[in-house]
This record gives sequence, C-alpha cells and structure tokens, in this order.
Amino acid sequence: MNETLVEEKNTIDPDRPGQGKRVGILGVPLGFGASIEGVELGPRAMRVAHLKKRIQNLGYEVRDLGNMAVPEPDYVADEKDNPKYLPEMIEACERLSNEVYAILNSNEMPVILGGDHSIAIGSLSGVTSFFHEKNETVGLIWFDAHADMNTPETSPSGSIHGMPLAVLFGNGQKDLVNLNGFAPKLDPRFCAHIGARDLDTGEKKLIRELGVRFFTMREIDERGMSACVDEAIAIAGKASVGYSVTFDVDALDPRFAPGSGTLVRGGLTYREAHLALEKIAEDGRMRSLEVVEINTALDVNNSTAELGVELILSALGKSIL
Repeated sequence: MNETLVEEKNTIDPDRPGQGKRVGILGVPLGFGASIEGVELGPRAMRVAHLKKRIQNLGYEVRDLGNMAVPEPDYVADEKDNPKYLPEMIEACERLSNEVYAILNSNEMPVILGGDHSIAIGSLSGVTSFFHEKNETVGLIWFDAHADMNTPETSPSGSIHGMPLAVLFGNGQKDLVNLNGFAPKLDPRFCAHIGARDLDTGEKKLIRELGVRFFTMREIDERGMSACVDEAIAIAGKASVGYSVTFDVDALDPRFAPGSGTLVRGGLTYREAHLALEKIAEDGRMRSLEVVEINTALDVNNSTAELGVELILSALGKSIL
C-alpha cells in the first residue's frame, strides 16, 4: 500500500501540478466599495500579465469567464452615507455569489480577480452557499494589512471594503449579512487572518468578541511566516471541506506592491507572501482563491499586477524546483 502511494506521488510532474484539475477565472471590476478609484481595472491588469496562459502552463484546464457585469452608481455618495453605495453593492454581491456557485458546480476552482475587497462578501457567499447545501463547512485564510471587520457603527469612512469580514461573520448591514438566506457564512473557529498592522478600535473589539485568530505583523516578525502559516492552515483546515483564500495586495509591504490604495508600511515581504501561498498549495485543501485591491492608477509599470499573478501561480502549485 505505502509503496504504491510513493510510486504514484513520484509520477506527478512537479512543473505541472495542475494536471487533471480545472480553474474558472472571473474578473470583478468593482471599485465603488473603496474610496480611491483604480481597483476596478485590476482584473484587466492581471490578464495583461498573461494570467490564463501561465496557469495553463502549470497543467490546469482553464476557463476564463471574462469580467462579471457590475452595476455602476450614477451618483456620488454623500459623506453621511454609511454604508456607501449599498443598493449597488447588494446587487453586485448577489450576482457574484451566483457566478462563483456556478463555477464550483462546474467542478472548477474559482480564481477571482478584484476589484476592491468588498467583493469577498459575494465571492465567499457563493463558496459557502455551495457547500452549505451539502451540510459542509468552509474555512478561510485572509491576507490583509487591515482587519476589514468594521460595521456601519464603527466604520470611519462608510466604505464597504472595510467591512466584508465582519459581514461574513454575521455582523453589519442586514441585507449583506443575510445574502443567500443564511448567516453567518463563516465560523470564526475555522478562520485565520494574516498580516494585520492597521486596525480600528471597533474592529479590535469585534475580533476579541469573536475570537478570530489574527497573525499580526509583530507575531510574524517574532515567529516567522512558516510557523504562522502552518498554524493558519491547521485552523482553516478544521472545516470539513477545506478553505478559501483571499489576498489583499496591501498585505505586502509597499516596496513590493506600490499599486494599492491603502498602503501601510511594514508589511509582508515578497518571499514571505510566496512562502505562505506555496505552503497552502502543498496542503492541497484550498477551494477558492481571490486577489484584490490592485490599483492600476497607483501601480508602477504593472508591477503589482504582475506580482498578483505570481502569487496566484504559487497558490496553484508553482514551485522553485
């Protein structure tokens, strides 16, 4: 038995880890959840960096569904609006949830290209709805400089891209929380957040109340990324079917990812990010992947979009040797 398993493992081409697997790419050019324009062009920028071809080179069968139609607000939100652009966000998240559900139903792994991080409400609602129908649970690994756990009561700006994780845990605006008819979408026991270094007071309170495991930059500095991501995988892997991964490029230090609208110094290095995603690929239980907040208006020579593609490739199994 053991000899057979070893023999089968040795027949896998390390340069084509995606053989026999399928990926569905979906762009979500939504930027009105953020306060700075430019992230709506992130999906196009990653495609310019030859995303589909490079995933195919790993052995995957790839279907690019193009960009999802996104409602465009025909007004400018008032400063007092909180949350901002709510009707359009509800419509977009409902649509995205259905799109992600359909990708999973086609036996493909969703690879979602953002857009701002508010899209996680829709994408992860689609993932959790798909498995909820099967009485299964899904975990989550969330890479971000920010907690994204504000509610309308605690948000300094009213921008929904600062609220998605709170919504998925069942806190916040009720129409978003109850998307697809059930809440919460995620169990905090199966969720880990990596890279936090800029948290609001209200977010800290909610994090402590829910008991969500946060690996802050201080802990990563002290323990190293390898130990932290191993623990994050163990936490998210306790869910019955594995976990989703969502990666906000502002988790990275601005030296490596200048193209983000919410830059905070002191983030992950290039290699720390790749190490984390390489380990996730080796674990083999990732069920969906999302890269968000690439702001083309602030990027330099498409370098952040190129890095986004490289991170996707690492998460899908690309290795150095």
